[in-house]
Amino acid sequence: MLGLILAGGKGTRLGKLTSDQAKPAVPFGGRYRIIDFTLSNCANSGVRNIGIITQYEPLLLNKHIGNGASWGLDGLEASTTILQPYTDNAGSKWFKGTSHAIYQNISFIDNEDPEYVLILSGDHIYKMDYESMLQNHIDNNASLTVAVIDVPMNEASRFGIMNTDVSGRITEFEEKPEHPKSNHASMGIYIFNWKRLREVLTTAFTTNDDMLDFGKNVIPYYLKSDERVFAYQFAGYWKDVGTISSLWSANMEFLDGSDGLNLYDRSWRIYSKNPIAPPQIITDNARINNSMIVDGCYVDGKINHSVLSTNVDVQRGSKISDSVIMPGVKIGKNVTIKYAIVGENAQIGDGAVVEGSIDDIKVIGNSERVGVLPNED
Repeated sequence: MLGLILAGGKGTRLGKLTSDQAKPAVPFGGRYRIIDFTLSNCANSGVRNIGIITQYEPLLLNKHIGNGASWGLDGLEASTTILQPYTDNAGSKWFKGTSHAIYQNISFIDNEDPEYVLILSGDHIYKMDYESMLQNHIDNNASLTVAVIDVPMNEASRFGIMNTDVSGRITEFEEKPEHPKSNHASMGIYIFNWKRLREVLTTAFTTNDDMLDFGKNVIPYYLKSDERVFAYQFAGYWKDVGTISSLWSANMEFLDGSDGLNLYDRSWRIYSKNPIAPPQIITDNARINNSMIVDGCYVDGKINHSVLSTNVDVQRGSKISDSVIMPGVKIGKNVTIKYAIVGENAQIGDGAVVEGSIDDIKVIGNSERVGVLPNED
């Protein structure tokens, strides 16, 4: 099985946090980036050959992933290939949909010659065994298997819903239905028999049929064609961190030890590329409560229920609570930060106040400067 990670999302709902990087490259949990979860799932599941399809602002993501060595996805029996953005004759660099991105990389997939392709998103937080999903796909003699997670019924209208029979075979797909018939929400994770998917895509794009997106086009086509399409039920922690509120809440759930988000589980490790950083320095004046403080941090203030990423500097008298501070942030003296996400390499001047609420998280963008900084007054 060949893994294909769609990692080119612009992440417009994350606003200033993705102004210069793709959503899968956004930091999470102090020492990770979002794509680390999908890559680690592949490594732990024995999916050793990976193609990563990039598009929007790929440079940081490319540098982070490299040859996949941080996840053990390199060597004689493993490979990680970063597939560059597609450019058409008009100079456009944008894929027109999820299945269009796969179609444009057919030559790479053919060269790998897989029996199955595993389609993944690079911007979800979860831990999942893809090998178990593959076995389910084989046992059902399926042409397509869609991973689903049950969501609260009152939230089901926000998702693509897969209605199934008693055997788990998908009988109907509803995209964000006003009155959902079930709560089996698609996770955007698919296993296809490659020869059949290749035939469907090449035929459609040769005849100009609309087959640009898996959710809107390919899955309905498979169901209409009476293909064997099955749901794979997932019951663990899973979150799409595509909004400011969901990214903030996932970090807080990590701090609180939510079920399924134990990043210290040695049986299913989450790997990352670890930057070289000095040990953390926590001064005698500092006060830390229920927070994540990683290497490279200097803390001389009070930190409560917050995540401080690599190389964060917090000067004396500053108070941070219920917030996510991303790598390289410099925070001056007597600063107050509450219910906020502060983007990478931002600088917060002495005495500044950055305060949101639990319903309206305040965001400081990457490299943004707030307040009066040293040598600027």
